[in-house]
Amino acid sequence: MADLSPLPLILALIGGYLLGSIPFGLVLTRLAGYGDIRQIGSGNIGATNVLRTGNKPLALATLLLDSGKGAIATLIALYVAGTEAGIAAAAGSMLGHSFPVWLGFKGGKGVATSLGVLLAISWPVGLAACGTWLLAAVLFRISSLSALIAVGASPVVAWFLAGPAVAGLCLFIAVLVYIRHKDNIARLLKGEEPKIGAKKKEGA
Repeated sequence: MADLSPLPLILALIGGYLLGSIPFGLVLTRLAGYGDIRQIGSGNIGATNVLRTGNKPLALATLLLDSGKGAIATLIALYVAGTEAGIAAAAGSMLGHSFPVWLGFKGGKGVATSLGVLLAISWPVGLAACGTWLLAAVLFRISSLSALIAVGASPVVAWFLAGPAVAGLCLFIAVLVYIRHKDNIARLLKGEEPKIGAKKKEGA
């Protein structure tokens, strides 16, 4: 990899953060007339909580846009300044989605954005993560557990398919996603996490 001065990496990180911090779930639900998504269900701005409005197309749009913003931030930085900048932008977009300055640093859990980031930085790793999520969802029927398994396995997969730099990014993503899922993990340990398709409890 070519050496880069700190400036492109810093700009990539900031640019990724700003793009990642766009709260599409909040914007779309307000435009659709559902009010503030933070007052619905778990209060999260991600696609899972948007689905609790009962509007599946809106939830799908949120999923695609949250994935897309991570992918776009990463791809732009990759094209302009190379792999290191792409990794910095990817990390920035994850931080932006999880801790957006516009919402008092209270954002989403980062699953959709992480999948977009991984597909952009290394499509084989991204596909492996998506496949792992789908397999776990079929086996366990728990969305949060599927996400935790997928991102937890991604550093190992990335080490073999994309090298240590991408594996390091995957480790960062996994740690961040696990932190954002702390409440889900507590419910999983208690056997209280709802299954896919089941009625969600408040705060789930």
